[in-house]
This record gives sequence, C-alpha cells and structure tokens, in this order.
Amino acid sequence: MESLTSRMQAVQSPIIPVVGELIKNSPGTISLGQGVVYYNPPPEAREFLPTFFAEPTNNLYKSVEVIPPLLTAFAGKLQAFNNIEINGENCIVVTAGSNMGFMNAILAITNPGDEIILNTPYYFNHEMAIAMAGCRAVLVATDENYQLRKEAIAQAITPKTRAVVTISPNNPTGVVYSEAALRQVNQICGDRGIYHISDEAYEYFTYNGVKHVSPGAFGNSSKYTISLFSLSKAYGFASWRIGYMVIPKHLFVAVKKVQDTILICPPVISQYAALGALQAKEEYLQNNIGALAQPAVGIAQVRQLVLNSLNRLQGLCSITPANGAFYFFLKVNTQMDAFELVKRLIQEHKVAVIPGTTFGMDDGCYLRVAYGALQKETAKEGIERLVQGLETIVRS
Repeated sequence: MESLTSRMQAVQSPIIPVVGELIKNSPGTISLGQGVVYYNPPPEAREFLPTFFAEPTNNLYKSVEVIPPLLTAFAGKLQAFNNIEINGENCIVVTAGSNMGFMNAILAITNPGDEIILNTPYYFNHEMAIAMAGCRAVLVATDENYQLRKEAIAQAITPKTRAVVTISPNNPTGVVYSEAALRQVNQICGDRGIYHISDEAYEYFTYNGVKHVSPGAFGNSSKYTISLFSLSKAYGFASWRIGYMVIPKHLFVAVKKVQDTILICPPVISQYAALGALQAKEEYLQNNIGALAQPAVGIAQVRQLVLNSLNRLQGLCSITPANGAFYFFLKVNTQMDAFELVKRLIQEHKVAVIPGTTFGMDDGCYLRVAYGALQKETAKEGIERLVQGLETIVRS
C-alpha cells in the first residue's frame, strides 16, 4: 500500500522509547533518563480500591470531568496548597495525566495556524501537542540561568498568539521561577487577552527553602489561567494516569468535548486510588521527597549526592543551579552531537541520560540528568558512571 502522509510527520518522535531501546541493548545500564520517582503510591491509594469494587455501577462510564468525591478532594488541596479557590469563574477537570490536560487546553483554545509561546528549553510533549493541533510553537530563549525573560515573551506575542506556557518547577532544567517573574508573565497574558498555561506537575519538589507559586492564585487570573497538575510524580502514580486541570469556566464546554472524544472519562478505578492517595499523611511526601527535611531524606538526599558528583565536572560542563523537580540540565563543553554522546555513555559507560536536542536546545551539547527514579546507592553509582564517562569521552 502506498505510504500516506499526515500531520504526524511534522511531530518529533518521543525520545524516551528511543533511549529505552538503547538501554535494553546494553544490559546493566543505570538510567538517569526518564522522569519518574523511585517510591510507590501511599497505602491509602490501595485501601480505597475495595470501595470501587463494592459499587457495580463503577464499571460503567462516569462523568467526563471527575467523580464528585475526588472533585471535593482536589478543591480542598488547591485551596490549602496552591491558594487557588474554585469559584464561579473556574472549574476542575480530571484527566489521564497532565499531558492530556495540556492537549485538552491546546485543542480548546486554538485554531490551526495559531501560535503558542514556549520558553526554551521546552518540555518535548508540549511542543509535540502544539504540532499535532496544527499550531506553531514560538520559541523564546530563557536567560543564562534558564529563568524567564518577560520582555522577550512580550515581544514574541502576535495576533496569532493564544497562550504562553510556563513550567515551574521546570522540566528539563529543574529551575523554579520566582513569584515576581510568574506574576509578570501572568499580567502580560491578562493584558494581551491570551492564556497563561501553567504546568505545575513538580509542585512539591522544591529545595533550599524555595516555595512553589501557582499563577492561578493571582488576583483575577482565573479568567485566563490554565493550571495543570499531576499525581504521577509526587504520589508515584505514573501508570495510574491521573492528572487534573483548573480552567476558566468559559472553556469547560470545549474541554469537555475534547475529553469526551478522546477518553470519555479518566479510569474510575484510578480516580478512587487518587482519592485514597490524597488522604495520605504529610509524612508520606516529606519522607519520600524530603524537600523541607533537615537533614535531607528521600529525593532531596539523592539530589545532594548527584550535585556533589556533578560539581566535579566544573570546567567540563556548565551546571545551572536547580532548586526544583528532580533534574539537572548540563551544557557540555564539546562540539559532539548530544545524541551521539548519549549513545556512547550508554554503550561504553552503561549510564543513560536524555539529549538536550529533544527539548529544543540545538545550539550546543546539552544533557538532562534525572535522579528521581533512583535510591541513594544506585544514584551514587549512576552519577559516578556519568561523571567518569563524560571525563573520558569529552576529554579523549
């Protein structure tokens, strides 16, 4: 049959499966690639599953947006942690992960040919979603510390711009945007009559006293701010596929059309598990993430081990301070192609990272290092392999 062309030819291929195949062909490789956590969901998530099974109608389709008890739980969490009040101007839609929330948003607010502003380095699934919708990603470079440049964002807005996207804490850089910077971008969006899409999947992962800030809590921003959240990271819920979005009420009908077509409703069994997870004691997040603990525990402790080792690469790599998520984004001082370097690290040193080109960084050799999936001992071995591999390959 003759090969058919489609819009998908313009969409980049996901990098995680590509790197995963290289890992499979190099047994014993430690992955510093995919953005997942090492720990399991809280026991409360499992404890709510009998409640799901006890009601036979739970096997039928449910509401497109959410089961009522989970709506109440998310509204309480948003008020307590994000200072976002659910009122007559906004509403919650539960999704199959926050990537789906982003796709919902793009399809709801755009027509083909419209523009969405992404700050580089961007999250690759955001750029892919924009291309799938027949829209154009307008790329605005961040500064030397990967912080937002509000003047550049404002200058990039055209009559075709529909939204500015921010990710804080950031994937892939790990930086956290200040409240002042987020307020400035949010104000620009309000003044220009466009949306501010705020991806907050890593909201609990902040370190060194840095606080997470939600743009949806600013003033009258609920009229034009789309906030995306996820249980995948903090609650170890990656395969359960539960995220949620807070959207302006006027977008609800459009988002509901998208979600009803693609999904109908998020898996109801996963919604019950999420309801249970939200009942977990505060110690669950504290012990696993450890962002506020003294001394550091959990991922915060792993982060410090990784940072201590990476600091030995000063001169060989530029390492930007990162107070959030579970990533470091390295600029390697070499002319080598980033993907070629990734392949050699896997094949010769049995450690995997992600090339910066997939995040839109093609002006040098960049690598994303993810440390959330590893416990202390494995992380120490993995980062040692990375440091030794970079020293050997780049200096040879």
